[in-house]
This record gives sequence, C-alpha cells and structure tokens, in this order.
Amino acid sequence: QVHMVESGGGWVQTGGSLRLSCTASGLTLSHYAAGWFRQVPGKEREFVASIAWTGTGENYADFTKGRLTISRDNNKDTVYLQMTYLRPEATAVYYCAVAREFGPPPTGRRDEYMYWGQGTQVTVSS
Repeated sequence: QVHMVESGGGWVQTGGSLRLSCTASGLTLSHYAAGWFRQVPGKEREFVASIAWTGTGENYADFTKGRLTISRDNNKDTVYLQMTYLRPEATAVYYCAVAREFGPPPTGRRDEYMYWGQGTQVTVSS
C-alpha cells in the first residue's frame, strides 16, 4: 500500500519562507515523476509545480512567478517545494502526488497522478 506524507507546513508571516517535503512508503519515490498541488476551502485543487523523476525538467503554474521551486533529492527519496516571499493568498493545504514511474515532469492534469498525500497546511498571515 502506498502512503504519501507531506511535512513542513505551518504558519508564517508575509514575506517569509517555508520548505515542504514529500516522502513515500510502498513505492520508491525516486523512481517517479511528482508534483505539488494546493487547495483552499470551496475551491478546486490547483496545480503548483511538477518535476521529472530524474530531477531535471520542471513545470510550474503561472502564479508561482519564481517564488516557488520544486526539487528532489533522490538519494533521500524526497521531493521538496521551496516557497519564498510568501503572501496571504498562498494560504492553502498543499498536497504531494506521484505520477508516472520514470516519467517526465507531468502537467497540471490531476488524472496524471496516481497517489496523493493527505496534505500539509500552509498559513500566511498579513
């Protein structure tokens, strides 16, 4: 059984930074393309960023505007989302998901992703 776990969320003031981490059990995360999504209450889950299994090749949603960076350390089987210059509109639950094994960076289509974590809350105060 695959279990995805996000960590690193929390509360931060406007302008602050957070780094989210994603790990997995039940599969070798370093073999899978992966992505991050986010969701606020009452809205659909939206794509944030994705990365190829090799770590080279990423896709980003337009709103990230260079403030968010996806990366991975395959030696640690971990995928990261570095968030900087955070603003209140970034407040959401952030989800990690895995896509194709040995795959390129997936797009923002949710049906490309097979397994999802439970999410980690990020709150940015003004």
